[in-house]
Amino acid sequence: MRHLVLMFSLAILLHACEEKKEMSSISPENWAHRTIDVKPSATQESGRSYLSVYSQIYSQTEHRTHDLTATISMRNTSLEDTVFVLSAKYYGTKGNAIRSYFDKPIYLRPLETVEIVIDELDKEGGTGANFIFDWVIAQNASEPLFEGVMISTSGQQGLSFSTQGKRIK
Repeated sequence: MRHLVLMFSLAILLHACEEKKEMSSISPENWAHRTIDVKPSATQESGRSYLSVYSQIYSQTEHRTHDLTATISMRNTSLEDTVFVLSAKYYGTKGNAIRSYFDKPIYLRPLETVEIVIDELDKEGGTGANFIFDWVIAQNASEPLFEGVMISTSGQQGLSFSTQGKRIK
């Protein structure tokens, strides 16, 4: 009986220590519920925003890094108008394309926030990762806001900071 309890406890411990394979909490199937066809018109304004993101940060020296979980928020700041995000592309420190989060435009209702979560285990972005967002809004509508919140915890130590997107086009 003692061996059975020991084996059962070991199995639970091993299962709990398995490395997660998922690198983002939002799978492509989830984006399908938000897609919409956007037809360009004279009453719309398009833009592009840049957001710096950190999958890792340096600690003590350039040879030691801390891995971070990043929450990327796409926020509609308008009280009345819908925002259409045409693309959300993730790039690494050296400018290499890592992934595109959806293939078709998605919508954000007034004051809605949609998030992308990059898992702490996903180190591909490195210390200088970036997002580029292409978007469309109604003329004279509020521009969308793109933010990143990075966090890491280890024992009783916590680390967090945020970044804010900048319109580049």
